Amino acid sequence: MTAVIDKIAWVHVANGQVLCARSKGKENFYIPGGKRDPGETDEETLRREIEEELSVRIKPETITYFGTFEAQAHDKSAGVLVRMTCYRGDYEGELLPASEIEEAAWLSYSDRERVSSVSQLIFDKLLEMKLIQ
Repeated sequence: MTAVIDKIAWVHVANGQVLCARSKGKENFYIPGGKRDPGETDEETLRREIEEELSVRIKPETITYFGTFEAQAHDKSAGVLVRMTCYRGDYEGELLPASEIEEAAWLSYSDRERVSSVSQLIFDKLLEMKLIQ
């Protein structure tokens, strides 16, 4: 049986680049977000995770579904997949790394190799939609 890690993520694009995060002690970046707590909805998970990781509040009325992507989980044994359900939305506050996040960065398609496998799929979709360069 295939193990699937279920995550919720925030796809935030500005000036042809996508916001990514890197955890402390890690090399690869990923689309910010995380796992849901028991009983949480996608929206509740998104809002909690982004506030914990990036110190900003997602405006609930602006949240829209972007897509669901699945790939081999980074740093996990073969066959462990990550399923990332992605949303877009506006925020309020100042973007600052917090919690386990060491760095937040604006990445373009040329940075694709610096992100996790599932994030690479998201980069591909963003490029196809002409949202990133």
